[in-house]
Amino acid sequence: MARHCPECGFTNAEGANYCQRCGAFIGQPDPGAPESSTATYRIDESGELVPVELDDVVAQGGGAALVVRAGGGRVGESFPLQGERMTIGRRPDSDVFLDDVTVSRDHALIVRRGDEYHLDDLGSLNGTYVNRRRIESHHLADGDELQVGKYKLTFLSR
Repeated sequence: MARHCPECGFTNAEGANYCQRCGAFIGQPDPGAPESSTATYRIDESGELVPVELDDVVAQGGGAALVVRAGGGRVGESFPLQGERMTIGRRPDSDVFLDDVTVSRDHALIVRRGDEYHLDDLGSLNGTYVNRRRIESHHLADGDELQVGKYKLTFLSR
């Protein structure tokens, strides 16, 4: 069975322990191991990590949030979706700032239309993916996996 890299999403050959593209450790799954979960946090004004409950983050975002699941050493960081538009990119003033060369300065945009959220790619070089499919525009549903550069994020909606 092919294995997907948790860092870059590359599909590796069966039995690979390291990603053939980025070199990240893939390892072999332990069939008896319990399923892992990601702790969620936010960064406060002083730059410290503050643990948060996912339900609180989603409520703070009016019922929706993004959580980083892999990439850039930021696993667990959460972003409540607030307002009508949220920018995603490498530009420091982006609402979701992802500092890596695999992310375009203005990579993607989340737009709220009524009670629904839509993800639009802004012509990024490496593309924007939802559930491993490259998109131009996509209606987001709870649990969708977004990939922006080397980052994987999960869209949560209640």
